[in-house]
Amino acid sequence: MRSMSMRASFVRLSICLAAAVGATTLSGCLFGGGKDDVDPLALAAQTEPADQLYNQGLANLEGGRLGEATKKFDAIDRQYPYSEWARKALVMRAFASYRNGDYDTAVTSSKRYLATYPGTSEAAYAQYIQGLAYFRRIPDVTRDQRDTARAVAAMQEVVDRYPDSEYAEDARSKVRVARDQLAGKEMQVGRYYLERREYLASINRFKTVIETYPNTRHVEEALSRLTEAYYAMGLTQEAQASASVLGQNFPDSQWYKDSYALLESKGLKPQAGGSDSWFAKAAGLITGRG
Repeated sequence: MRSMSMRASFVRLSICLAAAVGATTLSGCLFGGGKDDVDPLALAAQTEPADQLYNQGLANLEGGRLGEATKKFDAIDRQYPYSEWARKALVMRAFASYRNGDYDTAVTSSKRYLATYPGTSEAAYAQYIQGLAYFRRIPDVTRDQRDTARAVAAMQEVVDRYPDSEYAEDARSKVRVARDQLAGKEMQVGRYYLERREYLASINRFKTVIETYPNTRHVEEALSRLTEAYYAMGLTQEAQASASVLGQNFPDSQWYKDSYALLESKGLKPQAGGSDSWFAKAAGLITGRG
């Protein structure tokens, strides 16, 4: 009975569309003109087949009409929940939001997709979109880096769970960039403490760079700053050991030249720490043997 009623409504709607002229409303033709009449254009949109809505969404995406694309994908989600088209629309909704700069919605949509359809072929793409959304929100190094850490986690998930996907290589690249940013934040805070002669606090930050981000470009400076901080505290053996690790791994670095000159000014030279010392562990981390 309902399908017959719907077909009858479409017949009446077609008649109204053919007869409508100027500003005359279609709702009056269909339902008698009352203020609570259903908008027939909205009714038509609600009854469009899922595949047509999806293709319209894709066409809007390609045409740069991101808001319209989002509406089409949302319509599929509402009208055909848990269908194959709803699954496809959800991941495209995440992408459209990302392209539109709505990163919060992109993250929410991608997380919802992964929670609902974790084993599908688009799961890697949904995870990648989530990583991209966080990556685009990475702030200046002087600001809070929570989104940077989230970008690392999301992109690392792509690498770990979908290593053979087409997104894995770019995810690895973005993990390196984001980790370098996190190391840069640690360096910024460490320098702040060092300038204020809060040496223990600065040492902890520089050690974190070496222990947690040993493959970033900040390691050379971190070792040099460690040498400086230990030297300022009168811990000459630790200063010599820091400079030794720096010289072993970056012999041509300007940071090593500066550290060497600092030690030499007091008649000291770089000297390796014991085999069971933190400095030996640090050397191993930098070379990949740690």
